[in-house]
Amino acid sequence: MDHYLVQLVARLFEGMARLPAPTRQRHVRFLTAKQNPDGGFSGREGPSDLYYTGFALRGLAVLDALSADVGKRTAGFLTKSLATQAGLVDFFSLLYSSLLLQTSLGLDPLSASPRDWPERVATFLETLRTEDGGYAKAPEISPRPSGGEGTGVRGRAGSTYQSFLVALCYEMLGRDIPKPDELMRFVESRRREDGGFVEIQAMRRSGTNPSAAGVGLLQIQKGASLTADEKKLVIDFLAKMPSGEGGLRANDHIPLADLLSTFTGCWTLAQLGALDRIDKTAALRYAQSLEVPGGGFRGGLWDSDVDVEYTFYGLGCLALLT
Repeated sequence: MDHYLVQLVARLFEGMARLPAPTRQRHVRFLTAKQNPDGGFSGREGPSDLYYTGFALRGLAVLDALSADVGKRTAGFLTKSLATQAGLVDFFSLLYSSLLLQTSLGLDPLSASPRDWPERVATFLETLRTEDGGYAKAPEISPRPSGGEGTGVRGRAGSTYQSFLVALCYEMLGRDIPKPDELMRFVESRRREDGGFVEIQAMRRSGTNPSAAGVGLLQIQKGASLTADEKKLVIDFLAKMPSGEGGLRANDHIPLADLLSTFTGCWTLAQLGALDRIDKTAALRYAQSLEVPGGGFRGGLWDSDVDVEYTFYGLGCLALLT
C-alpha cells in the first residue's frame, strides 16, 4: 500500500530501528505505563481520550512494541467508543488506531459496527464540506427558523488541517474524495506568496503545520506528483523556519521552536527530498534536548511536562534525523 499514513509509519519504523536499544526501551516503558484500566490513553490529565490513544498507539507501532496485551485492551476501548459521538479529530484517531491494530495484531475494533458503516462515515464526512471546497471541523448549523436568536453557522470556511484529516479518512476507507477538483482549488487558495500554506483564508503569512497539511493533501490527491515549482516554494519556506535552538518554529513571528512544528516540518522536507536544507544535526540536538531520561518528550524548551502526543513527535524527529 502506498497510502500516506503507511509511508509515514514505515519511514519512522525504519528510523527507529537505528536508535540504541536503551533509547527505544525507555520510551516503550513510558508509553505502556500511560495506558489506563479501560484500555485507552490520556493526555496530561483527565480520562482516556481517542486523540491521545491514537498517538500512544502510533508511538508504540513505530517502536515495534505494540504488544498483544496493550492491543487487546485498546481494542476494547475503541469498540466502546463506537457508541459515543465524536468530532472529526477524534473520529480520525479512532479510524487510524483501528487500522494500526488490524495491521499489527489482526484485531478489529470495528467488527461490531453495522455493515453499512463505511457509507455512514462517508455521509458524515460530507456534512463537513464547505462552500470553498474544503472541510471544516464540524457541520454547518443553520440559524433557528423562528427568527429568534440562533446558534449561528459553523463550518462555512474550510480548514487546511481538517481537510487533510478528511482526505486521510477517505484513504483509510479506500474511497475517493468527492469533487476532488474543488478540494484542489481549496488547497491552492491556501497557498501564500511566502511559499507555504495557511490554515484559514484570512491569514496572510504561512505556518509550518498548515504547510505540512497542504503538502500532504496535494500528495494524497496528486499521487505525490507535485511540480518542481510547487516543491521549491514549500522547501524554501520551511528552510527558513529553524530557530536558534535548532528546531522549527510554527511561523516566522514566533521566536521559539516547538516539537510539533519540528516534526511536521522535517517530515514534509523528507517527503520532498530536501531534509538537508536544514541543519539536521542542530534539529536532532534540539529534539534530544526535550527527551526526558525516564522516557517521553516535552513540547519545547518552554515546556515542563511530557505526554504521549509530544512523545510521538519526538520519536518521529529522532527517526528522521538520526
